[in-house]
Amino acid sequence: MADDIKRIVATDCGSTTTKAILIERNDQGEYRLVARGEAPTTVERPFEDVTIGVLNAITELEELTENTVPDGFKAGRRKLIKNGTVARLYKEGVKSGDRSDDLDGSDLYVSTSSAGGGLQMMVAGLVKNISAESAERAALGAGAILMDTLAKDDGRKDFEKVKRLRQLRPDIILMSGGTDGGQSKQQIEMAEIIRAADPKPRFGDMKLPVIYAGNQDCQNEVKQTLGEGIATKVVPNLRPTTDRENLDPARDEIHELFLEHVMQQAPGYSKLLDWTSEEVMATPNAVGKLIKNYARKENLNILAVDIGGATTDVFSDVIKYDADGQAVDRVFNRTVSANLGMSYSICNVLKEAGIEKIARWLPFEIDPSEVKNRLRNKMIRPTTIPHAYEDLLIEQAVAREALRLAFHHHKSLARGLVGVQRQMDVGKMFEENAATDTLIRMMELDMIIGSGGVLSHAPRRAQSALMMMDAYQPEGVTMLTIDSIFMTPHLGVLSEHHEQAATQVFEYDCIIRCGHCVAPVGTGKLGEPCMSVTLDGQTHDVAFGEIKVVPLGRNERREAVIRPARGFDVGKGKGQERAVTLEGGTVGVMLDARGRPFNVELTTPGRVEMMRKYLSAFGLPLP
Repeated sequence: MADDIKRIVATDCGSTTTKAILIERNDQGEYRLVARGEAPTTVERPFEDVTIGVLNAITELEELTENTVPDGFKAGRRKLIKNGTVARLYKEGVKSGDRSDDLDGSDLYVSTSSAGGGLQMMVAGLVKNISAESAERAALGAGAILMDTLAKDDGRKDFEKVKRLRQLRPDIILMSGGTDGGQSKQQIEMAEIIRAADPKPRFGDMKLPVIYAGNQDCQNEVKQTLGEGIATKVVPNLRPTTDRENLDPARDEIHELFLEHVMQQAPGYSKLLDWTSEEVMATPNAVGKLIKNYARKENLNILAVDIGGATTDVFSDVIKYDADGQAVDRVFNRTVSANLGMSYSICNVLKEAGIEKIARWLPFEIDPSEVKNRLRNKMIRPTTIPHAYEDLLIEQAVAREALRLAFHHHKSLARGLVGVQRQMDVGKMFEENAATDTLIRMMELDMIIGSGGVLSHAPRRAQSALMMMDAYQPEGVTMLTIDSIFMTPHLGVLSEHHEQAATQVFEYDCIIRCGHCVAPVGTGKLGEPCMSVTLDGQTHDVAFGEIKVVPLGRNERREAVIRPARGFDVGKGKGQERAVTLEGGTVGVMLDARGRPFNVELTTPGRVEMMRKYLSAFGLPLP
């Protein structure tokens, strides 16, 4: 199949915008991005047909190729629409070499969609920090927005849980709890609560799907308790034993039910399904699949974020270590912070972070009440963009806090299993790598990928890099990258069917490397030595509290030696030097000597001057 595929069209049908990309094989036999188009998603009146937005976005691809195509590609307008549908010649039996017109049609058309409004789920477990937390990881990893978590020990009365179920009306409920062969009384009690609530799904008059992923010995009793009014699906236990987690069967079932119960409700979805060469994939699943595959193929520990107008998704694929510090497995996690975003949810960021946390990142003095008013204006006019530099800096300050809060939420779920009994000596009881600590080890993180409007469309890449440095505080040596135009959903679904094309476009057109960030862990006094970095025969001394950017372009790699001052660690121990290969990018090599943890408050002496120095270090304009 791969040899016959020359031209690929991929679309992502979002809740508000449908984005299309055109990928072709160039004269050197490599796949590259040729054009990108977008149009409003058409799921509401007067259109009520998602395929209209798809055709509009692909028509823009045709128009763009009429005038300009990259070097190495045949000039001319592509003819991607045929008889009112997306032409996919390979599915019709026409191979790329058999075309009468080399610009006619595409060989493959794939699509992702979240046009049905996203998957909204509730999970129910017995113990909040054990079975219910595993259910949360399963739901979030399947691309769901988690509305609430019910547990026997969550402190709520049964009637309060019933009321909550009736109010929220989830698309799917995931039940978990109990190890295989254990007692069944509590699982049945939870099933009785769900039956008493009799929750109705958001769409249609279908039965509400409930996935049971608990103690397998009582599955029949649970099904009988839930009754005929609920569509119960049974999958293997999420926690068959206290020390083992099995999330994939539940995630697969969630995905199938999402396709059936949510995505099918988008007007015109069945027509879109007929147009595509392969099955339509949910947008968050596609992004997660791409991040997971790339991390494992390159053997990298990766953290990725997609910050949108209403939600912020965080993905990670990292190596898991046992109690003795030995690598035992790789673990993928996804979380969605449904109340943290840059337009519709911007005031939720204000509420959760507080105005002082946001204003501390501003390189100018401003009345906090003025910042509040500007953010409220953004919430009631969510589609506006900053027109003044001050407004841009305020929006980027909010982004830092949204990223920080979403990452904190992610780390709280991306952790070892609670309830596992382990033998250890007294010393290890106090170590930071206990099973209940987060799996995200910042010192061992290889790459951070930033995506979403505020990061991908920042006027300068240096602004995106600085936002990620402030929000995530990377440690040691970490590559900072940006998703150039939010292609990860398209490439995620494409990787299912043409991995070579997806990988090449991801590496050459999607991911933009800003450069390595070098950040020692430790604290000190302002102005005192923190580290020196020898690069290209030149030594760069960086004092504590400073940031220096060393110019180094994309694909340029240099051997370097990092010598941290006493009390600082860059991955080899306090005061121990480290030899590494540093790679540059659109920003360069960023030497961050602000220490870890780095904290600044609104009342910190000299705060404004400090923020202005950071902007100057990156060559960014001052307000």
